[in-house]
Amino acid sequence: MLELRGITAGYDPRDPVVREASLTVADGEAVGLLGPSGCGKSTLARVAALLHRPTAGTVVIDGEPARGWRHRAPREQRTASGVVFQQPRQSADPRLRLREVIAEPLRAAGRSRAEAAARVDELAAAVGLSEELLARRPHEVSDGQLQRACLARALVPRPRWLICDEMTAMLDASTTAALVAVVEDYRRESGAGLLAVGHDAALLDRWCDRTVRWASLVPDTADAS
Repeated sequence: MLELRGITAGYDPRDPVVREASLTVADGEAVGLLGPSGCGKSTLARVAALLHRPTAGTVVIDGEPARGWRHRAPREQRTASGVVFQQPRQSADPRLRLREVIAEPLRAAGRSRAEAAARVDELAAAVGLSEELLARRPHEVSDGQLQRACLARALVPRPRWLICDEMTAMLDASTTAALVAVVEDYRRESGAGLLAVGHDAALLDRWCDRTVRWASLVPDTADAS
């Protein structure tokens, strides 16, 4: 289980955007987090992925409290979650080819070149990227193609949890459907849990087992969605 207990977080400790929020995602469960832009849901998603240290509260991964944040987190906790962000161009190194973008987590983990190449080929096929696209850099592909690479990168280490933070907000309907299908195929195969953050109630209700509205998560916050 992925548990967020009493999380308070933000970028100004005097004015946190998240206050005492608690949320759980059970093994294999898909949970949608619905809220308006600017409410703090993306900050909470980064806390869940151990990318942002909260000022209060605890993240518990499979019964064990988080023991660090970002690169100081133990590898088994750091790689337990795969994250896909809303804006792929801000999360992909513009100097890398898409093949290298996808392989980043494997290189960081010291995997062999042959193992990395095989895994990248497997995931590129799953997300719909051709060999020609894999040889391009981010500025040479569309937002949808780059987001496909970013999803593949999130899946590379075979995470137990997927955190999709507005993953489809910049995509057209056909690309949205394709990427959601990839996530669901991975979940069926692996039993991974999902936290899908967004402001599209119809999409989250179709995609997830249950949808949590921000107003119920943080009672003193008005839900403008």
